[in-house]
Amino acid sequence: MGIFQKNIGIDMGTANTRVYLANKGIVLNEPSIVAFNNRTNRVISVGQEAKKMFSRTPIHISAIKPLANGVISDFDIAQEMVRRFLSKTTPWSLSTRIIASIPTNLTEVEQKSVEDIFKNAGASSVFLVPQPVVAALGSRLEINEPGARMIVDIGAGVTGVAILSMNGLVVSERLKIAGDQFDEDIIKFVRDEFKLMIGGPTAEEIKIGVGSAAPQTEKLEAVARGRDISSGLPKEIIVKDSQIRAAIHRSLRALQETIKKVIETAPAELVGDIYKNGIYLCGGGSLLRGIDDFFRKEIAVNIQIVDDPLTCLVRGTGLVAENFNQYKDSLFS
Repeated sequence: MGIFQKNIGIDMGTANTRVYLANKGIVLNEPSIVAFNNRTNRVISVGQEAKKMFSRTPIHISAIKPLANGVISDFDIAQEMVRRFLSKTTPWSLSTRIIASIPTNLTEVEQKSVEDIFKNAGASSVFLVPQPVVAALGSRLEINEPGARMIVDIGAGVTGVAILSMNGLVVSERLKIAGDQFDEDIIKFVRDEFKLMIGGPTAEEIKIGVGSAAPQTEKLEAVARGRDISSGLPKEIIVKDSQIRAAIHRSLRALQETIKKVIETAPAELVGDIYKNGIYLCGGGSLLRGIDDFFRKEIAVNIQIVDDPLTCLVRGTGLVAENFNQYKDSLFS
């Protein structure tokens, strides 16, 4: 059966789904969005094509994100999305093994939903690995030794904070504050400060364009267009980086407090390792300007953003998929 065995690593995130085919690398990286026709009860498109329709669809078409805060919120839509993604990227095989990343501290029901989605899509076996573990593996961190590595994965819907040792979790926390919450903070700020209604895509553009966690040497500005609350008519405003920094400050502080909480609950010897090795940031949220400086100022340890933080999770699942026999006893025993 080894000849016919196909190994796949998948990072099915709130914002994006990425697929890694063993010995080929990343073969898919598309938004976790599905366009659904409510009249015919059929999926129109998934991924990049569906994202173009988000917040811009007619009344009979819905652009749906089937994952919220890192977990499945619409099972049927998520299942169809995964099936289409896999059919686009992988050839048919008699035996397909899937290694999938999942947030920490999921319930048994939530884990079972993930397994069922992949099995219904054609997988013969499914193995689930916590996101901090595959993030560390994908970043080439040494976590198989009796020493601590701390990783903070700031995704779109959820942030995972974990201390790792011997290929496993020692302490972990999952927080429903991440990139999407930053967008909501910006939407609320623009509404309250400028009486302007904007959508999620516009808020994300502002966050990417001028968002920061700590003051920057260069002053940045962005244009925001939306609907004036008073008149209902189109309106354009200019927002500054300092304003966006103030808008997301509360959420950043919550992340900071969670990091401190995880450190405080860890064994003393491992805390010493963290002081020596520092804290590693990954996920799309780690690309926010100055976020490493923001955490470093309060926590007083070195903060490092891993190489290619957007894809470290799927690269970690791919590493396990390509070396399954090496990791099966330490990760799945």
